[in-house]
Amino acid sequence: MQMTTKEKYYPLGKLPPEDLFALLEALPVRDPRVILGPGIGHDAAVIKFGERLLVTKSDPITFATDEIGWYAVHVNANDIACLGATPRWFVATLLLPERKTTPALVTEIFQQTQTACAALGVTLVGGHTEITHDLNRPIMVGTMFGEVSPQRLVRSDGARPGDKILLTKGIAVEGCALLARERGEQLQNDYGLPAELLARAAQLLHEPGISVVRDAAIATASGDVHAMHDPTEGGIATGLHELTTAAGVGAMLEEQSLPLLPETEPLCTPLGIDPLGLIASGALLLAVAPQDAPQIGAALRAAGIAAQIIGAIRAEPGVYLRGPAGERPLPQFSRDEITRLFEA
Repeated sequence: MQMTTKEKYYPLGKLPPEDLFALLEALPVRDPRVILGPGIGHDAAVIKFGERLLVTKSDPITFATDEIGWYAVHVNANDIACLGATPRWFVATLLLPERKTTPALVTEIFQQTQTACAALGVTLVGGHTEITHDLNRPIMVGTMFGEVSPQRLVRSDGARPGDKILLTKGIAVEGCALLARERGEQLQNDYGLPAELLARAAQLLHEPGISVVRDAAIATASGDVHAMHDPTEGGIATGLHELTTAAGVGAMLEEQSLPLLPETEPLCTPLGIDPLGLIASGALLLAVAPQDAPQIGAALRAAGIAAQIIGAIRAEPGVYLRGPAGERPLPQFSRDEITRLFEA
């Protein structure tokens, strides 16, 4: 009798970093105009186009069902801005569930997308829309294009030993908004969270918002920024691991300096969610020249954007947290903390 082995299946979330690394390493670069290609911690590609550089990024919206058009534009624009570029053109693929899609729903998603594009000065230039078999919720996949001069490019692998690490806004803007919007009724009915707290958390999507385009522009205009990263799936912890992996460096973080939003612990604790691994768009991680860190932070705060030095880049590999109990490795999350709710 022929024996069969059980097939391996991945859980919800990103591919394991080691598997993704092996796949990306095997990809050939056939065009010498590719300045920055795929890699761990490289969330956008850079291609030489004459005297300018074209920057492009593609990302889906899979966890959110509310305001997916707004999400799709901003999360893709964020990764363009993290390379010092200006988002310009957006392409959207919208997949909609059969027997659940109304003209009003389609119109609403298109309006969300256009409103987000208008807020950033981005033009929606094309895409694809269809009703898709065996889909239970809308999914949008966005591709953003931007441009930057070679002199203003901020490489995702540019962090250097000695750099200070800044974090804008706090932990975790997108995660809190998603929990309130997607699980608000459960949090109120099962755990007694106040409606006012849930309403405030839901509004984080817009205030302070999940965009870091303005954060990046102010920072790069105010000092020497060596690398930027938009922490999405896997939260701040994964973002920091990706930032350091891309540059082949390590980091030491000060635990007491990590700025949790007021809404974060009340939302995360009842659900057993670790805030460090919760999807975190809206915050911007920056590795900046140490002498420029104070003025960059001051410029961000003067513009109404919270900014905090949370640690420093070092040559030794590994990312560590230093707190009252000493030093310990920063947790690594094989998938975002929010995926457990969607599995349940």
